[in-house]
Amino acid sequence: MSGLSPGRRAPEIDAVASDGQRFVLSQQQGLCTVVYFFPKAFTPGCTAETRLFRDNYVELVLAGATLVGVSTDELETQCKFAASTRAPFPIVPDPDLAISTRFEVLWPLVKVARRVTFVVLPDMTIDAVFHHEVQISRHRDDVLRHVNQLFKRSRGHEPAPGRPAP
Repeated sequence: MSGLSPGRRAPEIDAVASDGQRFVLSQQQGLCTVVYFFPKAFTPGCTAETRLFRDNYVELVLAGATLVGVSTDELETQCKFAASTRAPFPIVPDPDLAISTRFEVLWPLVKVARRVTFVVLPDMTIDAVFHHEVQISRHRDDVLRHVNQLFKRSRGHEPAPGRPAP
């Protein structure tokens, strides 16, 4: 799994995404930013994962989250992939592996990203890390559950972990 863990500072992401806009992680507003890494566009698992996040995109946005995907593909491939999956969120290319290296998500020998998702708070602190290579729907479910818990805590409806309810 990734060496980056909750409580650590997330590395910056500053890149042109599949929507043609510059995505800068430190400039994202809202409750949190969900950054999901996937190995390669147009593979069955990555396509399924992107579609799952697409299908739950509105729920994430309504909870105050921003969503971005990252893989080691070129920008042109990311644009085609985003169009084919109808992804309403940006997908960032990482062909030089710089982003994946800083986030410590690369498989050692094959140099593609592991299926890891980070929930990053506005101050760039990593709040949660999820890693499921095979159980893709569980991966999405864990992310949704965490973002919804963050949303409830931000509204005063749920205590922070380790704290008693009021």
